[in-house]
Amino acid sequence: MPDELLQRLRRFHDHAFPRYEAQFRELVDDGQHPTTLFIGCSDSRLVPYLLTGAGPGELFMVRNVGALVPPCCGTLDGGHHGTAAAIEFAVLNLKVRRIVVCGHSHCGAMKALYEDVPSEAKNLRVWLDLARDAALPVQPTPEALRRTEQRAVVLQLERLMEYPMVRSRVERGELTLHGWHYVIEDGEVHVFDVKAGGFVPASRSSHSGTGPFLDTTTDAAAFSEVDTTHWGRVDAEPCTE
Repeated sequence: MPDELLQRLRRFHDHAFPRYEAQFRELVDDGQHPTTLFIGCSDSRLVPYLLTGAGPGELFMVRNVGALVPPCCGTLDGGHHGTAAAIEFAVLNLKVRRIVVCGHSHCGAMKALYEDVPSEAKNLRVWLDLARDAALPVQPTPEALRRTEQRAVVLQLERLMEYPMVRSRVERGELTLHGWHYVIEDGEVHVFDVKAGGFVPASRSSHSGTGPFLDTTTDAAAFSEVDTTHWGRVDAEPCTE
């Protein structure tokens, strides 16, 4: 049986790499200088380079189950954590100018919030606690799952602001946060708009997404100005639950 992965590796080396060889050599000689940290779900249907049109060296990427952000002051179990380390490295070492948190439709992680997690999946069970507050007290209908996916994105934006190096740079205008929800079947990214209090299709948005607070130069109490019960709906439609 042919080794498909080996064949793909050879095709990359022989056909794809030559088109980018000079660019890769420059990135090696001068180092990487990505402008965006992209925190996305590990789902195979989410392809950041297709969504953003980015090329080599433009995105510093973190992929995990659900596109979740762990607490800044230690992990859930006190152990190692790659996502938190990547956030620190991207902000402090690479000095990225943007952080995107990108969830998506039909997310298995968000669906799992409403189901029993297998007992063997001890890490997954703890990991999903990072999105638990996004779940709604309703049956997991397609609409409820969509809203949960979007609420989870905003929850991660809030948690990013708990990282001192993130918050200080956001307040100084050196870093911006962007919340995205990619609808796979439509090919449309919906961006979080804090002033609208919800997600807006990128095709109709005037920006690429905002952070979780109306005014990051004030304390978190400013966030109370946004009606959070409406999060997760599109175009400011009222919540019906």
